[in-house]
Amino acid sequence: MLADDPILEQAWYLQHWAAMAIALTCLSLVAFVVLWFAKYIRIVLNLFCDTPPPLSMGPLDFQRLDGEEIRFRSFDGISLRGMYVRTADRAALKGTIVFCHEYGSDMHSCARYTRPLVEAGFDIFTFDYRGHGESSCTKNYQQIQWPSDKELEDTLGACAFVQSELAAQGRNQDIGVFGISRGAGASLLAACSDDNIKAIVCDGAFSTDATVIALMRRWAHIFSNAKLIYQRHSDLFWRILYWLTMRFAQSKLGRRFPSVRLALRDLSPRPILFIHGQRDSYIRVEQTRILYADAPEPKYLWIVDKAKHNQSVIIQPEQYAARTIAFFRRYLADESVDESQIADPKSLEVD
Repeated sequence: MLADDPILEQAWYLQHWAAMAIALTCLSLVAFVVLWFAKYIRIVLNLFCDTPPPLSMGPLDFQRLDGEEIRFRSFDGISLRGMYVRTADRAALKGTIVFCHEYGSDMHSCARYTRPLVEAGFDIFTFDYRGHGESSCTKNYQQIQWPSDKELEDTLGACAFVQSELAAQGRNQDIGVFGISRGAGASLLAACSDDNIKAIVCDGAFSTDATVIALMRRWAHIFSNAKLIYQRHSDLFWRILYWLTMRFAQSKLGRRFPSVRLALRDLSPRPILFIHGQRDSYIRVEQTRILYADAPEPKYLWIVDKAKHNQSVIIQPEQYAARTIAFFRRYLADESVDESQIADPKSLEVD
């Protein structure tokens, strides 16, 4: 039929060539997008998994606190080292606080942050996260600065151990938690699962998803030399890139990275004091502001001028002690405290 009508035959070939051209174009676009995402994912995955943060404990700037060292287990069975630092006046004990150290540190760093709390009548239980200090870890565990389900298991194990000790003594099992950086994220995640955590102090807290997306935007020039390309990416693009990167990272590292930001939205009302350094150039202050906005009431925010990451206690030691003591006195010891001793209205102002 087509052979008898050259016009129809020509139209038929044109239609098929057009269809093939469209199909090839679509396949080329798909291949281009896949290769483009693959390049991005490879770079972000290396940054996420293998690049240490520009942070360091440096020389010790504190004297260690003495305490009773013990061994306990994480929720998934890992043997961890912990230490009870007990206040001297047992009759005036106000409560027990679990201290969660930052990435690359150990349980003894509690002295820098919690010595005034011990002197004010609180017991401190501090511990080494897996792979830190003298705590154990599995053979394939890789230390990384992002809070994961592994650090959550360790934090829950520490809280459960303290609560079992309090129950054995016939005391109230309510506890406070004091977390630094990655430990702060793990503390907030743990509070979603443990209703006995009644008050939380977070210094340098961040949510992995929001922080990684912010870092990808900041380091976008690594991905492409064409500003017109990477500056025009939508929010959806960065969220997709983050989601894809996490799929590979979780498989490579053998753990999950829960969103602290999303967890906070489901957290039953719990008092939280957020502390962050104004000059933090790695985990920028906007990350804590995001968490503060998502947190339930009652909540407090203290932005410390001139302080870098985890350095607020060094820049403003007296205020740091006064605010953390007042917070735990109010919400763990249930004492009457003037709100102005905790709150900092200036920190709520955004430039």
